[in-house]
Amino acid sequence: MIPASLSRLSTRTATWAIILAIPYREAGVLDLQRQERLRARYRAAKPGYRPSGEVYDKLLRQYLRPDSVILDAGCGQAGIVARARGMARAVGLDISFQGFRDAVDLADLVCGDLEALPFADATFTLIASSWVFEHLAHPDRVFAEFARILVPGGALVFLTPNAHHPITISTHSIPDRLQKALVRRLYGRQEIFTFRTYYRANTRRDLDRLLTAAGFQCEAFYFVGDPTYLAFNELGYRLGTLYEWLTDRPRLERFKVHLVGAYVKKSLQPTDPDQRTTAGICHRHAIRGGAVRA
Repeated sequence: MIPASLSRLSTRTATWAIILAIPYREAGVLDLQRQERLRARYRAAKPGYRPSGEVYDKLLRQYLRPDSVILDAGCGQAGIVARARGMARAVGLDISFQGFRDAVDLADLVCGDLEALPFADATFTLIASSWVFEHLAHPDRVFAEFARILVPGGALVFLTPNAHHPITISTHSIPDRLQKALVRRLYGRQEIFTFRTYYRANTRRDLDRLLTAAGFQCEAFYFVGDPTYLAFNELGYRLGTLYEWLTDRPRLERFKVHLVGAYVKKSLQPTDPDQRTTAGICHRHAIRGGAVRA
C-alpha cells in the first residue's frame, strides 16, 4: 500500500504543480553537463551517494571475466559497455544507428529487434541494457529472447527509470510529440534520442514477475535516487534533495527515480561458454572489426 502522503505526491497534478512552481524565467536547459555538476554537488553534501550510472557500471564489472562475451542490448552510443574493451568482447545491438553511428564506440554493431534477436542460443555470457526497458512494448518477449541467447548462469544487468517516480508518472501521460519537444527544451536532448515509452517493466514487482517467468533469478537490486531532474534552478534542486531525503526511508525507497539490477539465468546443467558464444556470434553475423550489419 502506498502511503497517502506519497500517493498524493505521485499524482500527475502534484508533479506538474512542482514543475510549474519553478519560475520559467530563471530556468535554464538542464543538459547532461549541468546534471553532472549538480550530482557532484549532491555527492559532496551526502557522502556515500553514487548516481545510478556508477551503480550500474560497478555491478556490470562484477560480472565481467576475461572470456566474457557481452551484448549491449539497445546500445545507443554504448558509452559504458565500450569501456569493457580490452577486458571482454562486446557486441552492440540497436534497432537503428541512423544519426549517431559514428558516435558509437564499439567494433561490432548489429541492427536488430530485441523481440527477435539475430543470435544463436547460448551466445552471450552477459547482457547489459541501460535506458531500454522503459521502451519495451512487449517485455515478456524481450526477456524470453535474453534468456535464450544467454548461457546458463549468464547475467542480465540493467539500468532503467522507476515507474513509481513522480516525474516518470507525469511524463508517461504526455503525448509522444509533445514529450519530444519538452525533452529537447528542458534537457537539450535531440529528438532522435527520444523514443516512445511504455513502462511495462519498470517496477520491482513487474521485473521480478517477468524475469522469473523467463527463467531468471534476482542477484542484486537497487533503488537509486537523483535530485537533478527538476534542477532547472536552485529551487528545483532543493525540491529534488527534499524528495531524496523523504525517499531515503526504507519504506519509501521504492519511489526513487532509477532501478539498477542483476538477474541471472538459472543453470540447468554445466556448460562451457567459450566455444558456444564465439561460434554463435560469428555464425549468425559474420562480424568483422568495425563492421555494422543491417
